[in-house]
Amino acid sequence: MAEDAVAIGCVVLAAGGSGRLGQPKALIEVGQGTLIQWLVGRLESHGLAPVVVTRGELLEDVAASVACRVIVNPRPEDGRTGTLQVGIAHLDREIGPGYGLLVVPVDRPGFSDSTLRSLISSERTACPTKDGRGAHPIVILAAEVGRIRSAAPDAPLRELIEPFRLEVEDPHLHLNVDLPGDLIGLDDSLVNL
Repeated sequence: MAEDAVAIGCVVLAAGGSGRLGQPKALIEVGQGTLIQWLVGRLESHGLAPVVVTRGELLEDVAASVACRVIVNPRPEDGRTGTLQVGIAHLDREIGPGYGLLVVPVDRPGFSDSTLRSLISSERTACPTKDGRGAHPIVILAAEVGRIRSAAPDAPLRELIEPFRLEVEDPHLHLNVDLPGDLIGLDDSLVNL
């Protein structure tokens, strides 16, 4: 993020209930480990220090999968914005105010390394887009992080920010790990990202 070399925080959202999938998304086996392990490794390889926000009942298993900080959202039922706010509060204490933020849902891992680099270096709030549909991750400028910080926990993120849509060609950008059928071929989809 240009913004005069503003620090960039990174929050991985992994507190969803996984009701339709029937198992915790973060702990799905991918390659030689878990999805959260694979995703955090990718983020760290780009110089990010992700904070994973998860549910209380998953804390031990998620923390055993990654070397980064894992914290609990005590009220995951409040939704994604509430989970993001827990991560923001942690980053506020760790790095202080004035940072940009990369938001990475664990169930949307289909972005390429080139898309990640573009987002990290973006000078505006942005999300990748392909075929007219926006996707994840989302990078948020420091000025807009405050809007999320003070919002209601159940407010949809799309009502709080208006990201620039960065057109990309990632073949698996819209990959969404949500249903049992989404696990078929998941390893093959992720291998070349």
